[in-house]
Amino acid sequence: MKNAKRKTLIAPSILSANFADIKIEIQKMEKAGADLIHCDVMDGIFVPNITFGPKFVADIKKFAKLPLDVHLMITKPERYIDIFIDAGADYLTIHCEATDELLSTLEKIKKRNCKCGAVISPDTPVETLKNALYMSDIVLLMSVYPGFGGQKFIEKSIDRLKELATLVKKINPNCLIEIDGGVTVENSEIIRSAGAEVLVAGNTVFNSVDPKATIKALRG
Repeated sequence: MKNAKRKTLIAPSILSANFADIKIEIQKMEKAGADLIHCDVMDGIFVPNITFGPKFVADIKKFAKLPLDVHLMITKPERYIDIFIDAGADYLTIHCEATDELLSTLEKIKKRNCKCGAVISPDTPVETLKNALYMSDIVLLMSVYPGFGGQKFIEKSIDRLKELATLVKKINPNCLIEIDGGVTVENSEIIRSAGAEVLVAGNTVFNSVDPKATIKALRG
C-alpha cells in the first residue's frame, strides 16, 4: 500500500541558480532542507533552449550531497542514457514525446541501477503514461511548456495531477509523482492535495530571501 503520509520532497531546479557560484548555491539548498537537485538538460531541438550536458552534471556530482534528479528534455534520449548515468544521475527522466523507444529506454536505465521515469508535457494525455508506470520509480508531469524557467503554472495541471494520481495508485503505488513548472508557495497546497509528492521549484527557492522557510512552506 502507498503511504498516505509520505513526505513531500522538494527539488530546487538548478536552472534558477547562479552558475558562477554553483557550489555555494547547491550547498545553500542542502542547508535549506531540499531533498533533490533538479537538473534540466535541454538540447535546443526538443525544446527551444539549450542548457548544459553531462560534464556539468559530473562536475556538480563531485560536491553535491543530495541526489541528482536529471530531466532530459532532449530528442532521442536513448542515445545519452549511459553518459548521464556515468555522470552521476540518481534519477533519470525522459519525455514520452521525445522517443519511440520509451519502454526499452526506461528498462535500460533501470538495469544501470538508476531510478527511472517518464515525463509528459502539458498537451500530452495522462493515459500516455500507463504502460511506462509499471517500471517507473518516478513520473513527471510538466505544468508549464518545457523549455524555459519562470513560467506561470497551467491551471489544468491540477485535474491532470488527480488523473495521474488515480492511475499511479492503480498501477504502481510506489511510483513518486513529480510536478515541474510554476510551483510557488501560494499554489503548493492545492498541488500537493492533487497528488504531487515531488515539487520542482526554481525561482521560488533560489530567489527566496529565506530558502529554508520557503522549502518548509512548499512542503506544507
